[in-house]
Amino acid sequence: MVNPSLSPQTSLGKVYLLGAGPGAVDYLTLQGQQCLRQADVLIYDALIDDRLQAQVSDPCQLIQVGKRGGQPSTPQREINQLLVEQCQQGKQVVRLKSGDPFVFGRASAEIQALKAAGCNFEVVPGLSSALAAPLLAGIPLTDPVLSRGFGVFTAHDIDALNWEALAQLPTLVLLMGGRKLGAIVQQLLGHGRSPYCPIAIIRWAGQPEQEIIASTLEEIEQRVAEQNLERLSPCVIVVGEVVSLREFLQ
Repeated sequence: MVNPSLSPQTSLGKVYLLGAGPGAVDYLTLQGQQCLRQADVLIYDALIDDRLQAQVSDPCQLIQVGKRGGQPSTPQREINQLLVEQCQQGKQVVRLKSGDPFVFGRASAEIQALKAAGCNFEVVPGLSSALAAPLLAGIPLTDPVLSRGFGVFTAHDIDALNWEALAQLPTLVLLMGGRKLGAIVQQLLGHGRSPYCPIAIIRWAGQPEQEIIASTLEEIEQRVAEQNLERLSPCVIVVGEVVSLREFLQ
């Protein structure tokens, strides 16, 4: 939890950078619920369960800022400015993010802007989809035999990743990779991963429409095509032998 001293303090307002978990209200922490009930302003991302908005008390201003891959989003600098402006008006501001604020949540840029303006803030943990989605799909990320560890990466810029190293990991978890499935498969196969390696795509984890597509690296694209899906996002991709355990652990 981050709770810096106020020097200089510009107002009595405060910003809570709150992790909503994988999206569904069921996975919001108790501390998160308390933050929402006390909020004067809720600034939230696109991949947020609508029921989370029902946790706030009237009157609370609701501001959606997008932040969903492949769709229009509010520029980060505008979000930073919005947080500062609302805080300087003396309001209790909740910046609601999917997952955990410190796991690909761009919280650093917002914290830097808040500190530069002398705004009080606090970071409230959330359950990352990198951990929750495999669990909800019945896939353990570690196993005494099949996986002694795992790595979590964003596929937002796949060219920036060291695929030679990633292909050697026993279990690989990729976020924001739905639109780049083909490239991910080719990178892993091209760097020595077996075509028979299990892979699972978990869509809308924790939501009523949750869906799991499990196959092998060699056949996953065909499986997706057979289901005639317009888009895979939002999804979590898990690669590794642990995927094969889900049929025994569900």
